[in-house]
Amino acid sequence: MFKFFIGALTFFYSVSSIAHGISEDAKRAMIEGGYLKYIILGAEHMITGYDHLLFLFGVIFFLKTFKDIIKFISVFTLGHSITLIFATFMGITANYWLIDAVIAASVIYKGFDNNNGFQKYFGLEKSPNLIWMVFIFGLIHGFGLSTRLQQLPLGEKGFSMLVRIVSFNVGVELGQVAGLIVMLLIITQLRKLSNFKVFSRVFNDGIIFAGFMLLLMQLHGYLHTSNPDEFGFSEDYHIHHHMKMEEKNQQDYSHDNL
Repeated sequence: MFKFFIGALTFFYSVSSIAHGISEDAKRAMIEGGYLKYIILGAEHMITGYDHLLFLFGVIFFLKTFKDIIKFISVFTLGHSITLIFATFMGITANYWLIDAVIAASVIYKGFDNNNGFQKYFGLEKSPNLIWMVFIFGLIHGFGLSTRLQQLPLGEKGFSMLVRIVSFNVGVELGQVAGLIVMLLIITQLRKLSNFKVFSRVFNDGIIFAGFMLLLMQLHGYLHTSNPDEFGFSEDYHIHHHMKMEEKNQQDYSHDNL
């Protein structure tokens, strides 16, 4: 179990670390490629945005009609477009590890909500209004996207800068549509299972677990970037220290059994 936990920590942290940076090659491509590159990068960021997609998966998991899906996705899109465009254009930013920690919490929230957690554990008759929660979390997700976009060379504030931001946002929407198509295909097949009700509970428990791991990784990243010496480790990511300890223990065990 310990090995599984360490392995999960390593996987989520490595993916999380990659997601937080914009490479120098990507920045150079933005300068040379123009607006189309911003669209492409926005689409790529959403398609590989595991936290955004997990939240959306949770939102549409029990939606049965196309009308409802369009309604909730539109509300989410409105929310993240507002903060993505406005925060980026105005230069409003925050520590991206903390923003992503809240995004991870939104994933936990949706899995918990899907499993009727508010009714079972808090005695509520119904969950908080989903439309409003999706809109609020959409604002937060958009702010997280903005922290990434602000790492790119957007130029001086003005019309050209605004077009670059909007281009990135268009790419995000295209990536979101692509992700939703795959999700809907998966959900359609899952609903054909005779034990879908049982499976849905297990699946949403998995969403909660994934959200928890993401939350842990974001907080871990924040603590190390804000005060890396506080832990007493010289390495930037002390998960590597745990891995080395595990490897050493295995070597010692093998040596003792020779």
